[in-house]
Order: sequence, then C-alpha cells, then structure tokens
Amino acid sequence: MIKTDHVLDAKGLACPMPIVKTKKAIGEVDPGQVLEIQATDKGSTADLQAWAKSTGHQYLGTKEEGDVLKHYLRKASEAETKEESSYPHVINNDELKTKLGNEDIVVLDVREPAEYAFSRIPGAKSIPLGELEERMSELNEEDNIHVVCRTGNRSDRAAQILSEKGYKNVLNVVPGMSKWDGETEND
Repeated sequence: MIKTDHVLDAKGLACPMPIVKTKKAIGEVDPGQVLEIQATDKGSTADLQAWAKSTGHQYLGTKEEGDVLKHYLRKASEAETKEESSYPHVINNDELKTKLGNEDIVVLDVREPAEYAFSRIPGAKSIPLGELEERMSELNEEDNIHVVCRTGNRSDRAAQILSEKGYKNVLNVVPGMSKWDGETEND
C-alpha cells in the first residue's frame, strides 16, 4: 500500500481540470510528500506523467480501482523543481482550418483513442501523448506537424517533446478540439 500525505478528488473531471487541480493541490504539499490524485479521465495518466516530467515532480505510478485511476506524485524539492514552460509556437483553430487542404501538413491528435474515435479532424493521425515517445518514428522530422488535443494542454507538452527530439516544424493548436467548429469525422 502506498502511503499518501494528501488526496485530491478529480473524479468526473475532463482535461484540463485534473491537471489544473493538481497544480493547485501540489502547492499545499511539502517537498517529499506524496499526493494521490483520484481521476476518471483516461487521459489523466499521460497528462500527469508529462506534467510531472516538465516540472520536476516525480510521477510514482497509477493504480486502477474500477473506474477510478489513482495517480501518485511525489512533490519535488525546490532544487528539483523546474520552471513550467509553454511551447511558444502556436496556431489557432481558424488558422488551422485555413491550412487544411491548402498546405501539406500533418495533423497529429494526441488525445486518448476514445476521444479520437468520437470526433476528429479528417485525416488526423492518432498518437496518444502517453505513446508519443515510443511512436515518434511514425512521424517525419521535416513535416509541418500541427498538434491537437482537447484544450491545448496535452498538445503543448507533445509539441515540446517533438521539438526537443529535433522535429523542426511543430505548431500547437489552441484551443483544440473543445472549440473546433470545422469538419470532423468519427468511427
């Protein structure tokens, strides 16, 4: 059994709210203590892993109990903490709509498979954020990659990862699918 110092209830919340609440809750935790985040959003696993990696906090793991995901984070000390940054190269939904069909671009959807199945930009390639590092070989470093998720948070982290790995033409699409009013397809 994992000893936790604080518990955050994020059940029933969709991206980006589990991360928003985690950012606030981690401020109430002392360095070295463990925060348990209870969530039902399947995307929260990849979101919390990526957020922990980008901020220096330690992602300890996740346990599934029925429909509830229990995520465990150890708060970093001041020396371990990194300044959280945002990917600087962004494009809005309207700009992406203009480019679709007119330019040679790759739309990379980093949402979870269920989100992708129900509504996606036609032709978008699905690589969930949690699988991105092991599936990068499916992308060409020279392509114009436009990364989309539900709200721009997961896609921000994905764009940072791609850029760090040498992908040169990467844009984060904001606000993403939550406000997308262009054409969509589904399974």
